[in-house]
Amino acid sequence: MFSGVISIRNKNGEEKVKIERPGGSLSPVWSISWNPSREEHNDILAIADWGQKLSFYQLSGKQIGKDRSLNFDPCCISYFPKGEFILLGGSDKQVSLFTKDGVRLGAVGEQNSWVWTCKVKPDSNYVVVGCQDGTISFYQLIFSTVHGLYKDRYAYRDSMTNVIVQHLITEQKVRIKCKELVKKIAIYKNRLAIQLPEKILIYELYSDDSSDMHYRVKEKIVKKFECNLLVVCSDHIILCQEKKLQCLSFSGVKEREWQMESLVRYIKVIGGPPRREGLLVGLKNGQILKIFVDNPFAIVLLKQATAVRCLDLSASRNKLAVVDEHDTCLVYDIHSKELLFQEPNANSVAWNTQCEDMLCFSGGGYLNIKASTFPVHQQKLQGFVVGYNGSKIFCLHVFSMSAVEVPQSAPMYQYLDRKMFKEAYQIACLGVTDNDWRELAMEALEGLEFETAKKAFTRVQDLRYLELITSIEERKKRGETNNDLFLADVFAYQGKFHEAAKLYKRSGHGNLALDMYTDLRMFEYAKDFLGSEDPKETKMLITKQADWARNINEPKAAVEMYVSAGEHAKAIEISGDHGWVDTLIDIARRLDKAEREPLLMCAQYFRKLDNPGYAAETYLKIGDLKSLVQLHVETQRWDEAFALGEKHPEFKDDIYVPYAQWLAENDRFEEAQKAFHKAGRQGEALRVLEQLTHNAVEESRFNDAAYYYWMLSMQCLDIAQDPAQKDVMLDKFHHFQHLAELYHGYHAIHRYTEEPFSTHRPETLFNISRFLLHSLTRDTPLGISKVKTLFTLAKQSKALGAYKLARHAYDKLQGLHIPARFQKSIELGSLTVRSKPFQDNEELVPLCYRCSTNNPLLNNLGNVCINCRQPFVFSASTYEVLHLVEFFLEEGITDEEAVALIDLEAPRHTKRESKWQEITSINSQTLKLDETMDPLGDDDPFTAKLSFEQGGSEFVPVVVSRSVLRSMSRRDVLIKRWPLPLRWQYFRSLLPDASITVCPSCFQMFHSEDYELLVLQHTCCPYCRRRIGDPTP
Repeated sequence: MFSGVISIRNKNGEEKVKIERPGGSLSPVWSISWNPSREEHNDILAIADWGQKLSFYQLSGKQIGKDRSLNFDPCCISYFPKGEFILLGGSDKQVSLFTKDGVRLGAVGEQNSWVWTCKVKPDSNYVVVGCQDGTISFYQLIFSTVHGLYKDRYAYRDSMTNVIVQHLITEQKVRIKCKELVKKIAIYKNRLAIQLPEKILIYELYSDDSSDMHYRVKEKIVKKFECNLLVVCSDHIILCQEKKLQCLSFSGVKEREWQMESLVRYIKVIGGPPRREGLLVGLKNGQILKIFVDNPFAIVLLKQATAVRCLDLSASRNKLAVVDEHDTCLVYDIHSKELLFQEPNANSVAWNTQCEDMLCFSGGGYLNIKASTFPVHQQKLQGFVVGYNGSKIFCLHVFSMSAVEVPQSAPMYQYLDRKMFKEAYQIACLGVTDNDWRELAMEALEGLEFETAKKAFTRVQDLRYLELITSIEERKKRGETNNDLFLADVFAYQGKFHEAAKLYKRSGHGNLALDMYTDLRMFEYAKDFLGSEDPKETKMLITKQADWARNINEPKAAVEMYVSAGEHAKAIEISGDHGWVDTLIDIARRLDKAEREPLLMCAQYFRKLDNPGYAAETYLKIGDLKSLVQLHVETQRWDEAFALGEKHPEFKDDIYVPYAQWLAENDRFEEAQKAFHKAGRQGEALRVLEQLTHNAVEESRFNDAAYYYWMLSMQCLDIAQDPAQKDVMLDKFHHFQHLAELYHGYHAIHRYTEEPFSTHRPETLFNISRFLLHSLTRDTPLGISKVKTLFTLAKQSKALGAYKLARHAYDKLQGLHIPARFQKSIELGSLTVRSKPFQDNEELVPLCYRCSTNNPLLNNLGNVCINCRQPFVFSASTYEVLHLVEFFLEEGITDEEAVALIDLEAPRHTKRESKWQEITSINSQTLKLDETMDPLGDDDPFTAKLSFEQGGSEFVPVVVSRSVLRSMSRRDVLIKRWPLPLRWQYFRSLLPDASITVCPSCFQMFHSEDYELLVLQHTCCPYCRRRIGDPTP
């Protein structure tokens, strides 16, 4: 409004924000405009008033920044379509260009009257201006590129007032805000010069780090300069003004000036020491000069006919590249001034800073790379080339600078085609692919340029070829000079085998070709290099061919080749591994018996393949009887082994020991004992049986334990025939016999306590438990439980009326550790037995048949009579005391004589018949006993021997003479015919009518009826398991 107020309203006309300018009515607002940019975070309103101020406000009414003085009355304001610039016109009769922040950049065009309107054509740089006098003017704005480049640093103008420095390698950027129009930019090493309308700013890097991007102001030259070109050095700036060059220090003092013959078209700093840098200058008249900042005289490098548009000097400063006004790139030799070559369609050119002979130039939408004098390599690229460093080309397209990675493959291959390996390597170092490196390495290797090849293979980390090169170098040091041989090795490594073979042959090393083809399994080619049909070489070749056939899984062919080459061991190994028995026996039958090793291999494979027949044939062929015996034993062909043992007794031990072990493992212990005995290995038999016995006890198989202990005892008795071991073995014999009796009896106790039902009568269990209780006076053997024995005794005693003994058993149990499952039963029995009379059933009391003494049920002396000390003889089934009395022979009477005397059956004069009188009548038959007759015992000599001295504590055995033996009846005497070194044992039955049977094997005694029943049940002796019909030992 004219009052200096701006009102912001919505579409309904309602006022939302009100802005009042400080001048009020003195600052009437003549023009406003919104910034159309979508990149701004807030809506921005530009206000121009006749207080000659330019202001910016947010939509909220908050002012942005300070007011900008205009020095004229603005009549119109207009934003560019993207909001980056502002156009202002008014009383100054011109249109001025401002940045979006209000910084004046310059005048667009001057008019003859006030400017009342100005607009920008959308999406373009065209401006239309309307004036008070009715004129309309149309302008095109051209924003020129203001930039500078030095190696990998590129500085360019942005938004007309800012400078951006870009690191082309790392892509880092830094913005320097100048807040004024940037007119010129120059950059060199760590210096940056920026020309503004009224001054020149000199910046420097904070550090010498090549990647550092932090700049700070070093100097300010506050002075207005007019120049076409600006160049900065380490301590100077160079201003170009048409034909004149001025050198100024950073303080603004002019130190030197050069006057040129023509207009300066191009100027470039080419480096040098500080304060002595060199400049390359190109003139419109075609003259090219070199100027040093400390030298007032310019040096003419050369003069050409056409004007210079662009220049560059090679890395070593020996060559000069020029682009003229006809778009031709010309390359000169600096020293000879000679034109080396020229290329068309060029608008800019740059030498590679790392390679002397490489340059690139752009033009016509193509990038051209030229190496030395080779043809140009082209690829599409838009823009101008401004730098070439290694494999990177710096290209300016419109306002954007980019670093293009260009593979150097094409120029490298150009050098390779001419066998210029070192130059190709230099090009490759600029940047090529791994495949290119490998190609370079191969070409150099074939060209015998080992140094270059070594470097190239190192790049691709190919150790295989590096080892080859190292080997060749070492051979050269040793004096080898045959290049054909070296090249042949190279071809062999590359897989060019035929070329390698030709070179080997040409160099006189045909054997190397033979080895090569053999290693490659190319045997058909290898045969061409066999020398004079040498049988050794032929055999070697066939062997290697067989090796190859084996490796490629053709074993049949390999076996045939090995056999033809005489390599029988390898043929046997393959055949054996594949289980070809027929092939093996064929080879074995072909071999001579003197070839033991391969024949033994055949035999081993026959054994492994379960073909003992062929194995036996092979062992017989070489006469290896020991291995043949081992074969028979391994295959358990015992008949063949025994037959061989009969012919060759020295192998007896090798046969019978394994045989016995096999029998023992198959529970054939009697046969095993015989086998051990035949082999003379009694100790081995004992160990096996002891282990079996221990296992049976651990597994509670007490019946088996008794049987094993009996077998052990008999084995010990057999060993006791050796006088050296007699005493020890006899002690063991008695010990094992005792254990066998204990475990045989305990078997019934264990079954009674562990199983719900028992097959034994209460009297039998009662007798067994009494027998065990009296026998376990010292140590208790492993596995036998006193608790179970006493528990059985207590229960059976109570059941049979032996209450006194039952009480004793229960009392004994109280002092033992009782399992929980017996605890309740024992406690109950202990209580209930106390309600019974404290006495034993007299029918259970055992009788001594020697002295006719009734013995107590609980005998402190054990299983002997308390009166005569005569040991009781028990039945091995019911454990009742048998009516037997053991007697011994007088000195001098042998067992054979004693048996002969007993067998005489001499008649005895008795009056037995005269005691009875038989009276027969018609109705009855009466037998009358005469009490006046003498008793029977007076006439029996043995009965007289039963007497002993009363009151003695020592046992007095019954000893009989020949006369007594002669008087005995054979059926009354039982004999235990123990083998040597034991004496036989003799027993006299005092009740001849009650039959007793003695087992002829274990010599245990049974009631005949019981023994017959048990044999019928088990088909063998219940004690020693001797079967019916087996021969008596």
